[in-house]
Amino acid sequence: MTTSMSAPMSSLRRTLIQALKVISIVLFAVLVLVVLWQVFARQVLSDPSTWSTTVSQYLFVWLTLFSVTFVFAERGHVAVDFVARQLPSGAQRVIAILVQLSILLFAVLALVWGGIRGMNMSWTQAIPGLPVTVGQMYLALPIAGVLIAVIAAEDLLRALRGESLAAIEDSEEEVALAAVESSTDPTITASGPRFTGQEQTVEPTEPTGSGTTGDPAAPSTPTNRKEH
Repeated sequence: MTTSMSAPMSSLRRTLIQALKVISIVLFAVLVLVVLWQVFARQVLSDPSTWSTTVSQYLFVWLTLFSVTFVFAERGHVAVDFVARQLPSGAQRVIAILVQLSILLFAVLALVWGGIRGMNMSWTQAIPGLPVTVGQMYLALPIAGVLIAVIAAEDLLRALRGESLAAIEDSEEEVALAAVESSTDPTITASGPRFTGQEQTVEPTEPTGSGTTGDPAAPSTPTNRKEH
């Protein structure tokens, strides 16, 4: 939200983004397969599956938590910052710090602490038709909470240093533009090559042929004849 240049993305954040991306894709693919099997067993085999509904419900919960964490790591969530952008840079920095503190507190209290409490209360509660318990399925809450807390802590440090918290794509584009602008070649800028007026020009040469019929490249010279 501040107007300063974004710092490059850390290696830890880049690793988390790649891991969360793979996990979300795998969970989504498994969810689709389970739902397809449920429909096939019910409509084609006339033998409804006893476990597919429960598995798809828990897969959807895990997919939601990890995909939300993935988008948060990329700073891809919708941010209504129209009013904040109209404020001075100091006020924008304060608001960015408060926002990251709120996210960090929510991740620690609601997801991590609340998830652990839910796990303890239902760790031995069996799920019909599945070899796991309800408490084990609640593991997604503290795991996602820890990941969101780590990412929010990094963003909080960036906000305290006055760095921009734009989306990852925007940050990488700013870094690339800054690298181009600081290039040693003065004729290259972020908008493309700049012509300095000292470029060598090539003038077209006139053909030296005499215009005969045997030379197709030679131009024909019109003649004006007067007939007496």
